[in-house]
Amino acid sequence: MAVEKKLSTVYEPNSVEEKWYKIWEEKGYFHSKNKGKEAFSIVMPPPNVTGSLHLGHALDNTLQDILTRWHRMQGHDVLWVPGTDHAGIATQAKVEEQLAKEGISKHDIGREKFLERVWDWKHQYGNRITKQLRKLGTSCDWQKERFTLDEGCSRAVREAFVNLYNKGLIYQGNYIINWCPKCQTTISDIEVEHEDQQGKLWHVRYPVVDSNEYIVIATTRPETLLGDTAVAVHPEDKRYTHLVGKKIRLPLTDRIIPIITDDYVDKEFGTGAVKITPAHDPNDFEMGLRHNLENISVMDRQAVMNEFAGKYQGLDRYEAREKIVTDLKAMGLLVKIEDHEHAVGQCYRCNTVIEPMVSKQWFVKMKPLAEPAISAVVDGKIKFVPERFTKVYLNWMENIRDWCISRQLWWGHRIPVWYCQECNEVICEKEDPNKCPKCGSQDLVQDPDVLDTWFSSGLWPFSTLGWPNNTEDLKCYYPTSVMVTGRDIIFFWVARMIFSAMESMSEVPFREVFIHGLILDSQGRKMSKSLGNGIDPIEVIEKFGADTLRFMLITGNTPGNDMRFQNERLEGTRNFANKIWNASRFALMNLEDVDENGETTEPSLADRWIRSRFNRVAEEVTHSLERYDLGETGRLLYEFIWNEFCDWYIEMAKPSLYGKETQENRRTAQAVLAKTLSQTMQLLHPFMPFITEEIWQCLPHEGETIMLSSWPQGEKTEIDVEAEECMVVIMEVVKAVRNLRSEMNVLPGKKVEAVLMAQDEEVLARLQAGKSYVMNLAGINQADIILNCPKKPEQAVTAVVSGVEVYLPLKGLVDVKKELVRLEKEGANLDKEIARLKGKLDNEGFLSKAPCEVVAKEKAKLVDYNNKKEAILERIVDLKG
Repeated sequence: MAVEKKLSTVYEPNSVEEKWYKIWEEKGYFHSKNKGKEAFSIVMPPPNVTGSLHLGHALDNTLQDILTRWHRMQGHDVLWVPGTDHAGIATQAKVEEQLAKEGISKHDIGREKFLERVWDWKHQYGNRITKQLRKLGTSCDWQKERFTLDEGCSRAVREAFVNLYNKGLIYQGNYIINWCPKCQTTISDIEVEHEDQQGKLWHVRYPVVDSNEYIVIATTRPETLLGDTAVAVHPEDKRYTHLVGKKIRLPLTDRIIPIITDDYVDKEFGTGAVKITPAHDPNDFEMGLRHNLENISVMDRQAVMNEFAGKYQGLDRYEAREKIVTDLKAMGLLVKIEDHEHAVGQCYRCNTVIEPMVSKQWFVKMKPLAEPAISAVVDGKIKFVPERFTKVYLNWMENIRDWCISRQLWWGHRIPVWYCQECNEVICEKEDPNKCPKCGSQDLVQDPDVLDTWFSSGLWPFSTLGWPNNTEDLKCYYPTSVMVTGRDIIFFWVARMIFSAMESMSEVPFREVFIHGLILDSQGRKMSKSLGNGIDPIEVIEKFGADTLRFMLITGNTPGNDMRFQNERLEGTRNFANKIWNASRFALMNLEDVDENGETTEPSLADRWIRSRFNRVAEEVTHSLERYDLGETGRLLYEFIWNEFCDWYIEMAKPSLYGKETQENRRTAQAVLAKTLSQTMQLLHPFMPFITEEIWQCLPHEGETIMLSSWPQGEKTEIDVEAEECMVVIMEVVKAVRNLRSEMNVLPGKKVEAVLMAQDEEVLARLQAGKSYVMNLAGINQADIILNCPKKPEQAVTAVVSGVEVYLPLKGLVDVKKELVRLEKEGANLDKEIARLKGKLDNEGFLSKAPCEVVAKEKAKLVDYNNKKEAILERIVDLKG
């Protein structure tokens, strides 16, 4: 059929993208059908409901969308579940900020009213990120969108918690936890970000009771001295053998504490003697358990010194530090202060320094859960891509500590535990109880804490499919096919999904984990608000289009590695989109009168070559996608489209398309052009969905949308080795002639003569087969193709490529006299520049004062000028012959 639709002169991504996404969504193309075909399922890592799209989301969802669209085109039954996370700390903080502006706090309005305000905020602002994901082109099933606090996910959380509790895997106990004084909640070990900071190491004398001796300890936190309950030394440290078992008078207090031994003490750190404060240090806490030491907390939950701090009560921890150091110095107990760099734990949300505290919290026993999660990976049921991340996962799982799951927040999944006020019975049930099962009292109080956000996120691969109900989606799509996520949340999320699934489902949550790196700025730094180097992907989309951003994000990188964001690469990708658009406009203009039923001829060498190359590329693209090497896939497509299809095939097909040959030749070229462009758009579609849909719709096609068309697999029957080898020779010769013309400054429109000397009969045959292409593309009006012989053409410039010696006779090529004058003048100018640069670089004053990059730039210029001078001298020799 003739092509009637046309493309606009200029590609305008915004209008094209908005149009097609609306059509795709309205027609339900993203919706899974439970067709009974081979299933491919994926769950979106749920972004925080408080968030807006950042580059990490853009990369993560682009990768998922590529895989989803590819499998959909392969005819699989595809389900991509989108959703958002309730983000306990972050969301509560947003609403508390709102209340603060109104001059009230959450305590003024109470828990119930506060939660109503949070839900109002969620309904008003919580859909922002899902709207932004649509702008990116994500083809997830929005009809099955989930939220970690929706009714189904909440039921799954209850089910999982009660099951673990009943098995004795959830317990409550006093334990050292990470407390954020600003967020006013516990955070887990992996939510603590450690940053190396320059601090101090204070050396303090502790007097030995009934002795004139002192034992000197070194500490980075003198404010916790008031909570010390022992001093420890290593059992093999001979310096302190005579003091072991004696008592210490704790400075600034009236308490007496023991000197103990423990293998944990590092003899080389400080003085080899350490203060033990079980209530304010996780390692000291463990030592306290071993030695039955008392826990004395000297701070409250605001990190302000409490009643156990004596006269320092009411001071902030850092104010107390200064006062304590001053007092120790006045008492003659401060020996010295050293500079000391050490890792300081900070809250991942607000960057406040964490205060370890002993607190009653809920914990999950991790060892019984970790064992099957480790086996699932070791036994190959789950595969990490790249494989090196397997070690990272296993190392963490093998050394895992019990997980503190309670948070002192109001927004989140409230812990399903009630306390009977009459008989103190602890009740844990899936449904809210009406009365105590032990005494019948209705006076029940629910635990005020909520669960760590990661508890519900850990259930995501199966809770989103309907668990604990045995739904059709669960039967059809679980285990999911692959989890795509960043390397920074292997511990936060991937591990928790695996052990939660093994416990609740007795099955892995996914078969493969595809790990990608982080996006850094152009200098290789992590993007952050403090550095002001963040990039808003929505702004990028509005300026360049979603297709450009998507393709740029996945190219030039290998799986699992971090990548640098560079605006130059965006410009390059936009040029690629424009190249595709312009090539497609050219094709469509030459397909307006295509007659699919008209007679054709045998395909030309160029036709056979492009079909062979397309089918090879289709195979390679499929193999790269199967390996999750999406960067390599992007490279293959870029090089095929830009170089082979646009720069070579279209140019070689022009004589046929312009009717300079027979109508049959023209129809053959039209058929090959239409088929190759259409199938190329199909290969590119998962990466650049919008531009490919727009172009494909203008080409002869079957079906409503490119996203449901069949994936080109690569036809073995169209692979033509001879055509490919022949074209290698032709292209090399054309490039050689073009380079020689450029070097000799031959005007672009001027035709030249050429002698092409083949090294053997095979190369000779290939040159003769492609003679017309060489002449058209290299600007040759007469080409003598001969076998290699001893006598070479004289007075000619030459190049050697792919078994061919290329000669361009100088006669008629240039005016030799004028060209010699020009070259000698250019050489003289270069001599002046070379002399100037040498003088500059021999000047010690310049070398010592100029910035390194300026000196390097000048040196590079000198190398470049010397190379140019050498090339000019060679040309002069050629011309003088």
